[in-house]
Amino acid sequence: MVNAGDMNGSGNLMDFLDEPFPDVGTYEDFHTIDWLREKSRDTDRHRKITSKSKESIWEFIKSLLDAWSGWVVMLLIGLLAGTLAGVIDLAVDWMTDLKEGVCLFAFWYSHEQCCWTSNETTFDDRDKCPRWQKWSELLVSQSEGASAYILNYFLYIMWALCFAFLAVSLVRVFAPYACGSGIPEIKTILSGFIIRGYLGKWTLLIKTVTLVLVVSSGLSLGKEGPLVHVACCCGNFFSSLFSKYSKNEGKRREVLSAAAAAGVSVAFGAPIGGVLFSLEEVSYYFPLKTLWRSFFAALVAAFTLRSINPFGNSRLVLFYVEYHTPWYMAELFPFILLGVFGGLWGTLFIRCNIAWCRRRKTTRLGKYPVLEVIVITAITAVIAYPNPYTRRSTSELISELFNDCGALESSQLCDYINDPNMTRPVDDIPDRPAGPGVYTAMWQLALALVFKIVITIFTFGMKIPSGLFIPSMAVGAMAGRMVGIGVEQLAYHHHDWIIFRNWCRPGADCVTPGLYAMVGAAACLGGVTRMTVSLVVIMFELTGGLEYIVPLMAAAVTSKWVADAFGKEGIYEAHIHLNGYPFLDVKDEFTHRTLATDVMRPRRGEAPLSVLTQDSMTVEDVETLIKETDYNGFPVVVSKDSERLIGFAQRRELILAIKNARQRQDGVVSNSIVYFTEDPPELPPNSPHPLKLRRILNLSPFTVTDHTPMETVVDIFRKLGLRQCLVTRSGRLLGIITKKDVLRHMAQMANQDPESIMFN
Repeated sequence: MVNAGDMNGSGNLMDFLDEPFPDVGTYEDFHTIDWLREKSRDTDRHRKITSKSKESIWEFIKSLLDAWSGWVVMLLIGLLAGTLAGVIDLAVDWMTDLKEGVCLFAFWYSHEQCCWTSNETTFDDRDKCPRWQKWSELLVSQSEGASAYILNYFLYIMWALCFAFLAVSLVRVFAPYACGSGIPEIKTILSGFIIRGYLGKWTLLIKTVTLVLVVSSGLSLGKEGPLVHVACCCGNFFSSLFSKYSKNEGKRREVLSAAAAAGVSVAFGAPIGGVLFSLEEVSYYFPLKTLWRSFFAALVAAFTLRSINPFGNSRLVLFYVEYHTPWYMAELFPFILLGVFGGLWGTLFIRCNIAWCRRRKTTRLGKYPVLEVIVITAITAVIAYPNPYTRRSTSELISELFNDCGALESSQLCDYINDPNMTRPVDDIPDRPAGPGVYTAMWQLALALVFKIVITIFTFGMKIPSGLFIPSMAVGAMAGRMVGIGVEQLAYHHHDWIIFRNWCRPGADCVTPGLYAMVGAAACLGGVTRMTVSLVVIMFELTGGLEYIVPLMAAAVTSKWVADAFGKEGIYEAHIHLNGYPFLDVKDEFTHRTLATDVMRPRRGEAPLSVLTQDSMTVEDVETLIKETDYNGFPVVVSKDSERLIGFAQRRELILAIKNARQRQDGVVSNSIVYFTEDPPELPPNSPHPLKLRRILNLSPFTVTDHTPMETVVDIFRKLGLRQCLVTRSGRLLGIITKKDVLRHMAQMANQDPESIMFN
């Protein structure tokens, strides 16, 4: 660097920041990004590339590569997310069946795959084939009897405990961030918060492996939510390969929004629903360009999963069904009742789960995460095994509950008394009286429903990957199927009632219990997450039930209304607040009549605001101020007397600038004057060389007056993604409002603990 010649400005003083230095513009862990700054930096970068592209062919090619890099990243995310989802599905299928038996000629085959290739399998005993043996048949050569049942029961519990212990151990040792659903943290990260390592390579690897283990263990959790986290880890990895995204946190979040869409796409086989889920539920900033790229990433992910075909049914999901009966207006009443049930269940679950998680955080229980997982797994396995509806995987349970009863179904739920004179097509079977199998199934479903409701409260939030979509859908599907069978039998035995007379004649197929299960599943999932539009689209993509959008919409809206009557927060927002993340929810309304002066710091009785002056502080003064405070940045004023605002300097960039100046610029010592103006100040002869830091100064910080309503300030923070806002009066600096101050004020106004907001 060139030294300053004359301190009066006659020499050629050079700003060492004319050349960028390492780490400038980056953020520390657990800090919030400045969206406006990131947007401005990307605009400058794009303008520079565009101007250079006219200079030569090579620069033009580089500009094309930069333009296409976003689509390349989306392609890679879709391919990797789809592949991982397919591998997880296949592995879960095999390990779930491993708890009950093994395939003799190829132990890596699941039960279904093992019996596909057997020529001795009959239609009546499709689940039995000589090549697949239960553990009792393999170990003691007995398939029936008390001893065989007890041995299978014991081994089922042992396998479940083994899977769960291995999962929680891997999470504890290698990747603590791999636990939970991941969606609350993804929402927080997408709002601009930095959590280093949460989307790292180790987290991706461990979450993928442990997700297989915990779902196979039979715990009441799903893989759908964690798949969003897995897809975002893929997005973060591929973003780091392109400087366009790795050096700009705002652009990186556009990629992560698209990755979340790809995650839901492979979780549910619902590409359009995935895009809407990202838009409605997780994304904070979602420009039109991100919408197109999310659509492309979701498409590639779904195509990749379809190519792997993990379920062997040429579908993207296990529970794809097609109903052949229309729904009738009179059925809207039970559909709305299911919506009410979903809203009540959502409220109950959120309150109980948050209370349990808070107890876990504040008592000794939180010190024993491995023991907690083992105990919950043991309880789940012991209670689940005797009931066929809780023993199988939750996805298979939902699949059976959604299914319409055809002539080829062997489920207990389809044990109706058939009329021997019936000569109707297979897919148009009329309503019939329920047989003993249906009544047995109803009791078992009722017990399974109570068990799922209780155990899911304690399972979600443990130190293992745990999704909530599938358990919530299972609760709703069980309740819906029971209501559907009840309405079906009522219509059959009382078809002359006025509500059934027009649409339920004897011999007619008028009620589809599987449809009620589908509506119940949507209602319960909506009650827990408060999703609406994306939920309905996901459900009809899941099931192919395009004709049943109105019942799904009625249930989803009712569920949200009922749940919102008890509290506006969904489960993910509740966990965000529980963990103290600085998340400013767009859905929250601020209706209090407070002003900026009521919230800004410093308040009365507090020390004055820490500021920098434009040309009168030394390097030592700045370093002392940085050392004695922990603020993220400092306003720059003309002088301590006038306090007229000049700009704002970030703490991290001040530290890096001074460090680099000491290393690269001769003559910079502790007594050097730091100045933020274009021209150096007039200094006495023989003074040390001054340090010019104008390039790190934000000359247009966002400001409001002290009488600006807080309703407006909150709206500005939400829509512009600000880190801080300066409060002035006639150009004179009065104070500062940070995002944390806004969140604390909102908590205080809602009679909550303002100190629950933990991070910067």
